[in-house]
Formats: sequence, C-alpha cells, structure tokens
Amino acid sequence: MPAEISDTEKFVALSAKAKYCNVKRLKGVVKLKLRTSSQLYTLKVEPLNVDELIKKLKCEIEEV
Repeated sequence: MPAEISDTEKFVALSAKAKYCNVKRLKGVVKLKLRTSSQLYTLKVEPLNVDELIKKLKCEIEEV
C-alpha cells in the first residue's frame, strides 16, 4: 500500500533513497510519487509550489 506524506521536508529527505519520482499534473493538484525499494510514497502539492520542490529532489524525475 502506498503511504501518503503531508510534510514536504520529509518527502525531500526520502528522495535520497528513492529510485525515481513520478510527477503527475492534474487540474488543481500535482501528485508526486516516490518509489523506494520497499515502499511507494505520495505527496499532493499545489501547482504553484511544485517547481521549487522538484528542484530539491535527489532522484530521477519522470513526468507522467
């Protein structure tokens, strides 16, 4: 089961262990999905704040 995270700093910290991050842009929200070896983590953010957050991530970024 995927785990939803609400804290952006924790999400950035988890990105160091992640294989990749999927970015899914919807109408009012952007979903970020981090895939680690054992778990899938998701984060929902506003479209205005997502570009800054993507620059902080330490894994491969894939636009979906």
